[in-house]
Amino acid sequence: MKKLIRSFSYAFKGLAHATKTQLNFRVHLVVSLLACFLGYALHISMGEWMWIVACIAIVLMAELFNTALEFLVDLVSPEYNELAGHVKDIAAGAVVIAALFAVIEGLIIFLPKILALINAA
Repeated sequence: MKKLIRSFSYAFKGLAHATKTQLNFRVHLVVSLLACFLGYALHISMGEWMWIVACIAIVLMAELFNTALEFLVDLVSPEYNELAGHVKDIAAGAVVIAALFAVIEGLIIFLPKILALINAA
């Protein structure tokens, strides 16, 4: 049981470090909170909540993997290396794809509801 608790403490330590040191991770957290607030305010359905939560998880995980890869690349290749740069760029590209997917899902879910509110006003 101690090993399990210790493993969770390491995970939370990693989340705290990412939150403290990574601006993009903090931005994703703020946007995630805004999406949750918007979902609550617009009374989205359970199915829509599932998509929002999945998007949030995918984007945050992608950002964490990107951060971990950047740290690892910096560790093994402290000087400039073109291949190391490609690794970092590809990892960042994965975050962009995840974020674009989340934006598209957000537009699909939120835009009709926002337009309906505007038209009703």
